[in-house]
Amino acid sequence: MAAPEPPQVDIKEQEDWLVTYADAITLLMAFFVMLLTFAEYDIPAYQEAAAAIKEEVGGGVEISEMQGLKMDVEDVVYNMQADQVVNVEMDKDGIVIELASSAFYKPGSAEIREQAMPVLEKISQTLKAPKFLNYNIEIEGHTDDDPINTARFPSNWELSAGRAAGCLRFLIEQEMEPQRMKAIAFAETRPKVPNRDAEGNRIKENQAINRRVAIRVYPMSLSETEAFGKKLDLKEMLKGESKTPAEQKALPSGAQQALPPAETPQPAMQTQ
Repeated sequence: MAAPEPPQVDIKEQEDWLVTYADAITLLMAFFVMLLTFAEYDIPAYQEAAAAIKEEVGGGVEISEMQGLKMDVEDVVYNMQADQVVNVEMDKDGIVIELASSAFYKPGSAEIREQAMPVLEKISQTLKAPKFLNYNIEIEGHTDDDPINTARFPSNWELSAGRAAGCLRFLIEQEMEPQRMKAIAFAETRPKVPNRDAEGNRIKENQAINRRVAIRVYPMSLSETEAFGKKLDLKEMLKGESKTPAEQKALPSGAQQALPPAETPQPAMQTQ
């Protein structure tokens, strides 16, 4: 007697679950793509992580772009002998260059001292280097809690705003891109240390620390970088159209530009 034939299995029915599985995977992929679209990238943290990974893999010391910027600014400050009145720090967003108001501004004024200008000029040369063009520059004005009441500065808000705007304007005069920059006034609302002791007496050393202008430098977002790049392209295009035919001719091969005269060393800045 022949053995009974095995029951027929409907293969199509066994694979029906694949349709549901594929739908679920597609929906999950769309969900994560949407999250990625709305996410804000922590670029400094990414740079630090990338440098750490390269250091582990390569075996050598790897410096992130943010660390390189900080070191470049610190070198400028040290070479200008301004390390007593300029402090360079790094936070979660980027670097912070703090200028002591007593060394950079006259008391109760937003006018930059003449002897402080060379330091700002050198800092601006670092910040406008091509490799740092995709960094925003945010300038904050801070005061202590002593009130001011003059015709030009009725309160600390106007004084802090004037100092931040004056620093911004000076940097723009050094041919920095205005699209990268922003000025903010905080008056006495963001002290680094207490202005007064428990009895309400002034702590002059702390007040001097709180009187400052902070230059915050941090990477642009992806959308900001794209918009800024388009503005630079348009600016270069308009600049090229404005040149005369003679100016548009290239320099002959091997032509050399005259070197600028050597700079004389700047005197050390003194706090007041």
